[in-house]
Amino acid sequence: MIVLPDPFGQNNEFPTDLPPKYYHEYFNYVLDFVKRRYFHVLNAEEETFLRDYEGLSEDAQCLFIRFSNRSKSFFRVETISYSEITDMPAVLTELLENHFIESLCGAHTSRFSEIIDLFTKPELLAVTKLLEPPVMPSKSIKKPDLVRWLLHEYDFSTLCEIISELEPVVKVAYEAEVMLMKFLFFGNRHADMTEFVIRDLGHVRFQNFDEQHLAVQFDTRKDVDDTLMVSLMKETFDLIKQEQPPEDIYDWFMNWHTSSGTGLSPKAAASFNAFILRVSAWLERKKMLSQALTIYQLTNDAPARERRVRLLFNLGEIEEALALCEEIAESPQNADERFFSLDFYEKIKNKKTRVIKRTTQALKAAEAIEVPVMYRFRVEYGALEHYRALGYQAFFSENEPWRSLFGLLFWDIIYDTNVQTIHNPFQRIPSDFFMPDFYFKRENQLKERLTAASTREVINEIVTQTFVDHYGVTNVLVPWYEGALEKVLTLTSLLTVQQMHLVLLEMALNLRENTRGFPDLLVWNENEYAFIEIKSPTDHLSSRQLHWQHFFREHGVQSRIVRVNWLKDADQLMVNEATTGR
Repeated sequence: MIVLPDPFGQNNEFPTDLPPKYYHEYFNYVLDFVKRRYFHVLNAEEETFLRDYEGLSEDAQCLFIRFSNRSKSFFRVETISYSEITDMPAVLTELLENHFIESLCGAHTSRFSEIIDLFTKPELLAVTKLLEPPVMPSKSIKKPDLVRWLLHEYDFSTLCEIISELEPVVKVAYEAEVMLMKFLFFGNRHADMTEFVIRDLGHVRFQNFDEQHLAVQFDTRKDVDDTLMVSLMKETFDLIKQEQPPEDIYDWFMNWHTSSGTGLSPKAAASFNAFILRVSAWLERKKMLSQALTIYQLTNDAPARERRVRLLFNLGEIEEALALCEEIAESPQNADERFFSLDFYEKIKNKKTRVIKRTTQALKAAEAIEVPVMYRFRVEYGALEHYRALGYQAFFSENEPWRSLFGLLFWDIIYDTNVQTIHNPFQRIPSDFFMPDFYFKRENQLKERLTAASTREVINEIVTQTFVDHYGVTNVLVPWYEGALEKVLTLTSLLTVQQMHLVLLEMALNLRENTRGFPDLLVWNENEYAFIEIKSPTDHLSSRQLHWQHFFREHGVQSRIVRVNWLKDADQLMVNEATTGR
């Protein structure tokens, strides 16, 4: 019996709360980290920010951090209250004198909607009383209508002056600089300072890295600027697509691409290609086929080529569509491209109005089992009970045991800082994890590990020891619960070592695609086993699922597709009677 460590026990104690100025320690750590590793890419304004920040008192630093961690930029002075900051007026004065905040002024004209949104409708009605001449809108007026009316009838300076008389409003400064510091630390715009909090509260345990071995993610200022620019463009797109027509979105993207989106740093390439796919797919859904095709042509990342074939065909460019199908078939990037190119080429070449896809053919040829209709919303569970009733042991397998086997057997290789893909202490996966580089940078290490893991006993020993040693540490491939290791060890007991090696190498070649699509169930008894992909009468087989069926068949792994037919209540009664002899 394996005794698992308690991730929150005596050796791994976490505080139940945080000290009053916890955020000050976190923010200073980020700035120190950036200064040590990225000072060479900072500009004069960013260097000034760091120098002037150090000159602030601790309380002033704390209030500035409080402002910077909020989603808004403007604050009503009289509503600012933090128990750990004692002399608020003095701190505000210090920040104002050192230009870390600024009073409401004419420079904020373009952001007046943010300012006025700080006030409630009754407060805005009070503002109207101070106008010259005083105005008394109906009390039943809705706030958005009142705001639009104020902005239409009065200029910014007039409203700004009256608001300032009622209550001072300040804006936090150095927003761009703070954003850059966090971006340099985390390497993206998704992670934020809450990573520190969830770590210290014990909600997540991160892999321990020696900071001196962490790699710099951005070598040049161009790497930084281009990667950040693409991230900000994605955020802008998500906002404006809700408000602007698709024609304007297309023009906006193409103008940006022409002026700034060409010649991007290689560091920004993967993010840019993902952005292309997002914009193109949105335009396609808006029925702007030619425009979507134009943007899809900026990348070959999947599924861009597939979408281009479909659009070319719909636009009547048959020969181009055929040529691209042939190109994809010669070098498919994933299972979707592989089967699509074959099916669609046949559709075009044979001028068939309806081609039965290979996934559909495989599903139709599959064996069928009968499961009570009561499981229609839990089809895999119904199939599980079906096989258990036949005397098999069974559990839900799908991707989990395969991903766990990979993550546990190669744990140290995945997180090897010598590969130069770990950049900050909160990194859950290496920066190349879902890229082709993952395999090519570690090919020798992966193959050496498989050579060392030449027997089932060695594999089990490595997997078990890693599970115990790292229990509870975040890993995108490995779930932590009591029965997770047992599933992996069941898998390793049924397959040959060579079969496991082949599957693991196939996964390593493309972790984004090949860590998905594994069959739903693993069933076994003393004589046989099988991985089974379960499909209800309304379900479809995906290309990834068919890929693994083919791969398993090629290498002798027992696997099959099984269709479920619903057993009606009357039929079930007959089965029960036959089973019980009643």
